[in-house]
Amino acid sequence: MTDVAPTKHDKIARRQVDKFQARRTQLATDALHTLAELGYARTSLRDIAQNSEFSLGVMHYYFADKRDLVTQAVRQYEAVCVTRYDEVVARATSADQLRDEFVVMFFDTLAEDAALHRLWYDLRNQSLFDESFRADVLEIDGHREAMVGRVVSRYAELRGGELTGPPAVAYTLLDGIFHRALLHHLTGMSEAVAQVRLELPKVMDYLVTGPQ
Repeated sequence: MTDVAPTKHDKIARRQVDKFQARRTQLATDALHTLAELGYARTSLRDIAQNSEFSLGVMHYYFADKRDLVTQAVRQYEAVCVTRYDEVVARATSADQLRDEFVVMFFDTLAEDAALHRLWYDLRNQSLFDESFRADVLEIDGHREAMVGRVVSRYAELRGGELTGPPAVAYTLLDGIFHRALLHHLTGMSEAVAQVRLELPKVMDYLVTGPQ
């Protein structure tokens, strides 16, 4: 049986869908700055429209509500974030190299993308009160856990050891450290952040048991 060639109508319909999704992506990307600056609770679609080239009417056409827009924006940002350590993992030829480069990137992104990380934690906290966010937040959180799992699993492999617990535990620990360091960074507590930077390699070693 041969496949039926797409009709002209099918091609037009697909282009329309692609164009609609492309515009949603553009609007969500434009919204990230405003959301990261004001936070979820203090940001309305009107605020986002005022900081965009698009009108409020356009926002309402492409997004059902603020929740829809926020979720789309965070998903797009996280799609990039959850692969940020993959290059470090891929090029590492020793445990020390992987650990040291992971620590550098950990704190580089803490400083460079602080507002966007703050938005993620804001949305994750919001999901505790707003059930409509929970499925999306859990999915994104799962991707972040998998990202950390790839790092610590490869670190254990390069050391010739084993993880002291499941990757989920490593993620919970490292995410807690990142969250606290982010708070210190946003508060201007540079000495506290520097101290955590010194201690993070020891945390990585704590996550692995066996030969070095």
